[in-house]
Amino acid sequence: MAEEKVLHHDDYSAAGFEGAEKDPQYLLVVKNLKKYFPIKSSFFKMTVGNVKAVDGVSFKIKRGTTMGLVGESGCGKSTIGRTILRLQEKTDGEVYFNGTEIFSLSKDELRKLRPQIQIIFQDPYSSLSPRLPVGEIIGEAVREHHIVPPEEYDAYITRVMEACGLAEYHKSRYPHEFSGGQRQRICIARALALNPEFILCDEPVSALDVSIQAQIINLLRKLQKEFGLTYLFISHDLSVVEHISDTVGVMYLGNMVEFAPTDEIFANPMHPYTKALFSAIPVPDPDYKMDRVVLEGSIPSPANPPTGCKFHTRCPYATEKCSQEVPAWEEVEPDHFVACHHKYDIAKK
Repeated sequence: MAEEKVLHHDDYSAAGFEGAEKDPQYLLVVKNLKKYFPIKSSFFKMTVGNVKAVDGVSFKIKRGTTMGLVGESGCGKSTIGRTILRLQEKTDGEVYFNGTEIFSLSKDELRKLRPQIQIIFQDPYSSLSPRLPVGEIIGEAVREHHIVPPEEYDAYITRVMEACGLAEYHKSRYPHEFSGGQRQRICIARALALNPEFILCDEPVSALDVSIQAQIINLLRKLQKEFGLTYLFISHDLSVVEHISDTVGVMYLGNMVEFAPTDEIFANPMHPYTKALFSAIPVPDPDYKMDRVVLEGSIPSPANPPTGCKFHTRCPYATEKCSQEVPAWEEVEPDHFVACHHKYDIAKK
Protein backbone atom coordinates (compact mmCIF):
# COMPACT_ATOMS: atom_id res chain seq x y z
CA MET A 1 0.00 0.00 0.00
CA ALA A 2 1.32 3.45 -0.87
CA GLU A 3 2.55 5.75 1.90
CA GLU A 4 -0.32 8.00 2.92
CA LYS A 5 -0.25 11.75 2.48
CA VAL A 6 -2.57 13.50 4.91
CA LEU A 7 -4.14 16.93 4.89
CA HIS A 8 -7.34 18.48 6.15
CA HIS A 9 -10.28 19.88 4.20
CA ASP A 10 -9.16 23.45 4.88
CA ASP A 11 -5.97 22.83 2.90
CA TYR A 12 -6.75 20.36 0.13
CA SER A 13 -3.89 21.60 -2.02
CA ALA A 14 -1.08 20.15 0.09
CA ALA A 15 -1.11 16.45 -0.81
CA GLY A 16 -0.74 15.10 -4.31
CA PHE A 17 -0.91 18.54 -5.90
CA GLU A 18 2.40 20.16 -4.94
CA GLY A 19 3.80 21.78 -8.08
CA ALA A 20 1.21 20.03 -10.28
CA GLU A 21 0.48 23.33 -12.07
CA LYS A 22 4.10 23.33 -13.32
CA ASP A 23 3.90 19.77 -14.64
CA PRO A 24 3.18 19.94 -18.41
CA GLN A 25 1.23 16.65 -18.36
CA TYR A 26 -1.59 18.42 -16.47
CA LEU A 27 -3.76 20.82 -18.45
CA LEU A 28 -6.02 21.83 -15.54
CA VAL A 29 -5.12 21.94 -11.84
CA VAL A 30 -7.65 23.08 -9.23
CA LYS A 31 -6.47 23.74 -5.68
CA ASN A 32 -8.70 24.28 -2.65
CA LEU A 33 -11.44 25.96 -4.71
CA LYS A 34 -14.25 27.60 -2.73
CA LYS A 35 -17.40 29.31 -3.93
CA TYR A 36 -19.79 30.75 -1.35
CA PHE A 37 -23.04 32.54 -2.10
CA PRO A 38 -24.06 35.13 0.53
CA ILE A 39 -27.41 34.86 2.29
CA LYS A 40 -28.96 38.33 2.62
CA SER A 41 -31.45 39.38 5.30
CA SER A 42 -34.79 40.44 3.83
CA PHE A 43 -34.94 43.84 5.53
CA PHE A 44 -31.46 45.44 5.75
CA LYS A 45 -29.90 43.26 3.00
CA MET A 46 -27.07 42.37 5.35
CA THR A 47 -25.10 39.14 4.87
CA VAL A 48 -26.29 36.73 7.56
CA GLY A 49 -24.55 33.60 6.29
CA ASN A 50 -23.19 31.76 3.27
CA VAL A 51 -24.27 28.87 1.09
CA LYS A 52 -21.06 26.86 0.75
CA ALA A 53 -21.70 25.52 -2.74
CA VAL A 54 -18.05 24.53 -3.24
CA ASP A 55 -16.01 24.19 -0.08
CA GLY A 56 -12.36 23.39 -0.70
CA VAL A 57 -12.12 21.15 -3.79
CA SER A 58 -8.93 20.03 -5.52
CA PHE A 59 -8.30 17.90 -8.60
CA LYS A 60 -6.07 17.72 -11.67
CA ILE A 61 -6.73 16.59 -15.23
CA LYS A 62 -4.08 15.24 -17.60
CA ARG A 63 -3.99 16.44 -21.20
CA GLY A 64 -6.15 14.42 -23.58
CA THR A 65 -8.07 12.67 -20.79
CA THR A 66 -11.57 12.90 -19.33
CA MET A 67 -12.42 13.45 -15.68
CA GLY A 68 -15.94 12.50 -14.59
CA LEU A 69 -17.58 14.49 -11.79
CA VAL A 70 -20.55 12.84 -10.05
CA GLY A 71 -22.80 13.47 -7.06
CA GLU A 72 -26.39 14.24 -6.08
CA SER A 73 -28.21 17.34 -7.30
CA GLY A 74 -27.09 20.40 -5.37
CA CYS A 75 -23.67 19.06 -4.39
CA GLY A 76 -21.78 21.74 -6.34
CA LYS A 77 -20.80 20.02 -9.60
CA SER A 78 -22.03 22.70 -12.02
CA THR A 79 -20.82 25.48 -9.71
CA ILE A 80 -17.30 24.03 -9.93
CA GLY A 81 -17.53 23.99 -13.73
CA ARG A 82 -18.75 27.57 -14.03
CA THR A 83 -16.18 28.82 -11.52
CA ILE A 84 -13.16 27.21 -13.18
CA LEU A 85 -14.27 28.77 -16.50
CA ARG A 86 -14.55 32.08 -14.62
CA LEU A 87 -18.19 32.50 -15.57
CA GLN A 88 -18.50 33.44 -11.92
CA GLU A 89 -15.86 34.65 -9.48
CA LYS A 90 -14.31 32.37 -6.84
CA THR A 91 -14.39 32.89 -3.08
CA ASP A 92 -10.97 31.31 -2.57
CA GLY A 93 -8.55 28.85 -4.14
CA GLU A 94 -6.53 28.57 -7.33
CA VAL A 95 -7.30 27.37 -10.85
CA TYR A 96 -4.38 26.74 -13.22
CA PHE A 97 -4.83 26.24 -16.95
CA ASN A 98 -1.63 25.44 -18.85
CA GLY A 99 0.27 26.65 -15.78
CA THR A 100 -1.50 30.04 -15.73
CA GLU A 101 -3.70 31.05 -12.78
CA ILE A 102 -7.00 31.95 -14.46
CA PHE A 103 -8.18 34.34 -11.74
CA SER A 104 -4.97 36.40 -12.00
CA LEU A 105 -5.68 37.31 -15.64
CA SER A 106 -6.87 40.74 -16.70
CA LYS A 107 -10.03 41.16 -18.76
CA ASP A 108 -8.07 41.33 -22.03
CA GLU A 109 -5.90 38.32 -21.12
CA LEU A 110 -8.98 36.31 -20.19
CA ARG A 111 -10.61 37.18 -23.51
CA LYS A 112 -7.57 35.76 -25.36
CA LEU A 113 -7.84 32.59 -23.29
CA ARG A 114 -11.58 32.08 -23.85
CA PRO A 115 -11.33 30.12 -27.14
CA GLN A 116 -9.20 27.48 -25.39
CA ILE A 117 -11.79 26.74 -22.67
CA GLN A 118 -15.30 25.95 -23.86
CA ILE A 119 -18.53 24.55 -22.41
CA ILE A 120 -21.34 22.29 -23.65
CA PHE A 121 -24.51 23.05 -21.70
CA GLN A 122 -27.05 20.58 -20.35
CA ASP A 123 -30.08 21.80 -22.29
CA PRO A 124 -29.61 22.01 -26.07
CA TYR A 125 -33.04 23.66 -26.36
CA SER A 126 -32.31 26.78 -24.29
CA SER A 127 -28.59 27.20 -25.08
CA LEU A 128 -29.12 28.01 -28.78
CA SER A 129 -30.46 31.35 -30.01
CA PRO A 130 -33.75 30.81 -31.88
CA ARG A 131 -33.09 33.96 -33.93
CA LEU A 132 -29.86 32.81 -35.62
CA PRO A 133 -29.28 30.15 -38.29
CA VAL A 134 -26.99 27.27 -37.32
CA GLY A 135 -24.07 28.49 -39.45
CA GLU A 136 -24.09 31.80 -37.59
CA ILE A 137 -24.45 30.15 -34.17
CA ILE A 138 -21.34 28.04 -34.81
CA GLY A 139 -19.38 30.75 -36.61
CA GLU A 140 -20.15 33.88 -34.59
CA ALA A 141 -17.33 33.39 -32.07
CA VAL A 142 -14.97 32.10 -34.79
CA ARG A 143 -15.30 35.44 -36.56
CA GLU A 144 -15.08 37.42 -33.30
CA HIS A 145 -11.85 35.73 -32.18
CA HIS A 146 -10.29 35.65 -35.71
CA ILE A 147 -9.75 31.88 -35.58
CA VAL A 148 -9.33 31.67 -39.37
CA PRO A 149 -8.86 34.26 -42.17
CA PRO A 150 -12.14 35.63 -43.63
CA GLU A 151 -11.66 33.86 -46.96
CA GLU A 152 -11.43 30.46 -45.18
CA TYR A 153 -14.36 31.07 -42.81
CA ASP A 154 -17.11 29.32 -44.76
CA ALA A 155 -15.08 26.20 -45.55
CA TYR A 156 -13.88 26.01 -41.93
CA ILE A 157 -17.44 26.06 -40.54
CA THR A 158 -18.40 23.32 -43.00
CA ARG A 159 -15.48 21.13 -41.83
CA VAL A 160 -16.41 21.60 -38.17
CA MET A 161 -20.06 20.75 -38.84
CA GLU A 162 -19.14 17.62 -40.79
CA ALA A 163 -16.81 16.52 -37.96
CA CYS A 164 -19.83 16.69 -35.63
CA GLY A 165 -22.16 14.76 -37.93
CA LEU A 166 -23.96 17.78 -39.44
CA ALA A 167 -24.39 18.52 -43.14
CA GLU A 168 -23.45 21.73 -44.97
CA TYR A 169 -27.07 22.48 -45.89
CA HIS A 170 -27.88 22.71 -42.15
CA LYS A 171 -26.14 26.11 -42.04
CA SER A 172 -29.20 28.01 -43.15
CA ARG A 173 -31.63 26.21 -40.83
CA TYR A 174 -32.77 27.37 -37.40
CA PRO A 175 -32.57 25.43 -34.09
CA HIS A 176 -36.30 24.70 -33.91
CA GLU A 177 -35.97 22.60 -37.09
CA PHE A 178 -33.68 20.07 -35.35
CA SER A 179 -34.18 17.19 -32.93
CA GLY A 180 -32.61 17.20 -29.44
CA GLY A 181 -29.66 15.06 -30.52
CA GLN A 182 -28.96 17.26 -33.54
CA ARG A 183 -29.15 20.39 -31.39
CA GLN A 184 -26.56 18.95 -29.02
CA ARG A 185 -24.34 18.26 -32.04
CA ILE A 186 -24.70 21.96 -32.91
CA CYS A 187 -23.63 22.86 -29.35
CA ILE A 188 -20.61 20.56 -29.66
CA ALA A 189 -19.73 22.09 -33.06
CA ARG A 190 -19.98 25.59 -31.56
CA ALA A 191 -17.46 24.63 -28.85
CA LEU A 192 -15.17 22.74 -31.25
CA ALA A 193 -15.08 25.59 -33.80
CA LEU A 194 -12.88 27.69 -31.52
CA ASN A 195 -10.19 24.99 -31.55
CA PRO A 196 -10.20 24.55 -27.74
CA GLU A 197 -7.91 22.47 -25.56
CA PHE A 198 -10.44 21.98 -22.77
CA ILE A 199 -14.22 21.45 -22.90
CA LEU A 200 -16.50 21.40 -19.86
CA CYS A 201 -19.38 18.99 -20.56
CA ASP A 202 -22.13 19.96 -18.09
CA GLU A 203 -24.52 16.98 -18.25
CA PRO A 204 -24.53 17.10 -22.08
CA VAL A 205 -26.68 13.98 -22.56
CA SER A 206 -29.13 14.12 -19.64
CA ALA A 207 -31.89 15.73 -21.76
CA LEU A 208 -31.59 13.14 -24.55
CA ASP A 209 -33.04 9.68 -25.24
CA VAL A 210 -30.79 6.73 -24.38
CA SER A 211 -30.06 5.82 -28.03
CA ILE A 212 -29.15 9.44 -28.79
CA GLN A 213 -27.01 9.60 -25.64
CA ALA A 214 -24.82 6.82 -27.02
CA GLN A 215 -24.36 8.70 -30.30
CA ILE A 216 -23.28 11.90 -28.51
CA ILE A 217 -20.91 10.05 -26.15
CA ASN A 218 -19.30 8.25 -29.09
CA LEU A 219 -18.98 11.59 -30.93
CA LEU A 220 -17.25 13.17 -27.91
CA ARG A 221 -14.79 10.27 -27.73
CA LYS A 222 -14.10 10.43 -31.46
CA LEU A 223 -13.42 14.17 -31.29
CA GLN A 224 -11.17 13.69 -28.27
CA LYS A 225 -8.99 11.23 -30.17
CA GLU A 226 -9.00 13.34 -33.33
CA PHE A 227 -8.26 16.73 -31.75
CA GLY A 228 -6.56 15.77 -28.47
CA LEU A 229 -9.29 17.36 -26.34
CA THR A 230 -9.46 17.32 -22.54
CA TYR A 231 -12.89 17.01 -20.88
CA LEU A 232 -14.43 17.62 -17.48
CA PHE A 233 -17.60 15.54 -17.75
CA ILE A 234 -20.32 16.35 -15.20
CA SER A 235 -23.11 13.79 -15.00
CA HIS A 236 -25.64 11.94 -12.85
CA ASP A 237 -25.39 8.85 -15.02
CA LEU A 238 -22.68 6.65 -13.50
CA SER A 239 -22.75 4.19 -16.41
CA VAL A 240 -21.94 6.99 -18.84
CA VAL A 241 -19.19 8.31 -16.55
CA GLU A 242 -17.63 4.85 -16.28
CA HIS A 243 -17.69 4.54 -20.08
CA ILE A 244 -16.14 7.90 -20.98
CA SER A 245 -13.91 8.88 -18.02
CA ASP A 246 -10.26 8.20 -17.19
CA THR A 247 -10.58 9.53 -13.63
CA VAL A 248 -13.64 10.13 -11.42
CA GLY A 249 -14.30 12.62 -8.62
CA VAL A 250 -17.23 12.11 -6.23
CA MET A 251 -18.84 15.22 -4.70
CA TYR A 252 -20.95 15.52 -1.57
CA LEU A 253 -22.28 18.80 -0.17
CA GLY A 254 -19.56 20.99 -1.68
CA ASN A 255 -16.63 18.67 -0.94
CA MET A 256 -14.77 16.08 -2.98
CA VAL A 257 -15.00 12.87 -0.92
CA GLU A 258 -13.13 10.56 -3.30
CA PHE A 259 -10.98 10.88 -6.43
CA ALA A 260 -9.31 8.05 -8.33
CA PRO A 261 -8.71 6.47 -11.75
CA THR A 262 -11.99 5.08 -13.12
CA ASP A 263 -11.09 1.37 -12.95
CA GLU A 264 -9.78 1.76 -9.41
CA ILE A 265 -12.73 3.69 -7.96
CA PHE A 266 -15.38 1.40 -9.49
CA ALA A 267 -13.54 -1.74 -8.36
CA ASN A 268 -12.58 -0.46 -4.91
CA PRO A 269 -14.69 2.47 -3.62
CA MET A 270 -13.41 3.50 -0.19
CA HIS A 271 -15.94 6.16 0.84
CA PRO A 272 -19.43 5.06 2.01
CA TYR A 273 -21.10 7.68 -0.20
CA THR A 274 -19.22 6.43 -3.28
CA LYS A 275 -20.20 2.87 -2.36
CA ALA A 276 -23.87 3.88 -2.04
CA LEU A 277 -23.84 5.71 -5.39
CA PHE A 278 -22.26 2.79 -7.24
CA SER A 279 -24.66 0.27 -5.66
CA ALA A 280 -27.51 2.15 -7.37
CA ILE A 281 -26.20 1.43 -10.89
CA PRO A 282 -28.80 -0.83 -12.56
CA VAL A 283 -27.64 -4.22 -13.85
CA PRO A 284 -29.39 -5.58 -17.01
CA ASP A 285 -29.93 -9.03 -15.50
CA PRO A 286 -33.31 -9.88 -13.89
CA ASP A 287 -31.73 -12.77 -11.91
CA TYR A 288 -28.95 -10.62 -10.41
CA LYS A 289 -29.59 -9.72 -6.77
CA MET A 290 -28.36 -6.18 -6.20
CA ASP A 291 -26.68 -5.32 -2.92
CA ARG A 292 -28.13 -1.83 -2.57
CA VAL A 293 -26.83 0.59 0.05
CA VAL A 294 -29.85 2.66 1.07
CA LEU A 295 -29.06 6.08 2.54
CA GLU A 296 -31.38 7.43 5.20
CA GLY A 297 -32.50 11.06 5.32
CA SER A 298 -31.89 13.89 2.87
CA ILE A 299 -28.90 16.09 2.02
CA PRO A 300 -28.28 18.70 4.75
CA SER A 301 -28.37 22.37 3.79
CA PRO A 302 -25.08 23.75 2.40
CA ALA A 303 -25.91 26.92 4.34
CA ASN A 304 -25.70 24.98 7.61
CA PRO A 305 -23.64 21.82 7.02
CA PRO A 306 -23.10 19.26 9.82
CA THR A 307 -19.98 19.44 11.98
CA GLY A 308 -17.18 16.93 11.45
CA CYS A 309 -17.71 14.79 8.36
CA LYS A 310 -20.59 16.29 6.37
CA PHE A 311 -21.80 12.82 5.44
CA HIS A 312 -22.08 11.45 9.00
CA THR A 313 -25.83 12.24 9.29
CA ARG A 314 -26.56 9.70 6.51
CA CYS A 315 -23.62 7.32 6.84
CA PRO A 316 -24.27 3.71 7.94
CA TYR A 317 -20.69 3.48 9.28
CA ALA A 318 -20.73 6.74 11.28
CA THR A 319 -19.24 6.87 14.79
CA GLU A 320 -18.94 9.65 17.35
CA LYS A 321 -15.57 10.62 15.86
CA CYS A 322 -17.26 11.32 12.51
CA SER A 323 -19.53 13.96 14.05
CA GLN A 324 -16.64 15.76 15.71
CA GLU A 325 -13.62 15.59 13.38
CA VAL A 326 -13.31 16.51 9.72
CA PRO A 327 -11.73 13.47 8.02
CA ALA A 328 -8.28 13.93 6.54
CA TRP A 329 -7.85 13.88 2.74
CA GLU A 330 -5.46 10.97 2.16
CA GLU A 331 -3.74 9.46 -0.85
CA VAL A 332 -4.24 5.78 -0.02
CA GLU A 333 -3.02 4.47 -3.39
CA PRO A 334 -1.26 6.33 -6.23
CA ASP A 335 -3.75 9.00 -7.38
CA HIS A 336 -6.52 7.51 -5.19
CA PHE A 337 -7.63 10.14 -2.66
CA VAL A 338 -10.38 9.70 -0.07
CA ALA A 339 -11.70 11.60 2.97
CA CYS A 340 -13.15 9.11 5.47
CA HIS A 341 -12.28 7.94 8.99
CA HIS A 342 -13.34 4.34 8.20
CA LYS A 343 -12.09 3.95 4.63
CA TYR A 344 -10.12 0.74 5.24
CA ASP A 345 -13.07 -0.95 6.98
CA ILE A 346 -15.35 0.00 4.07
CA ALA A 347 -12.86 -1.25 1.47
CA LYS A 348 -12.86 -4.72 3.08
CA LYS A 349 -16.66 -5.08 2.85
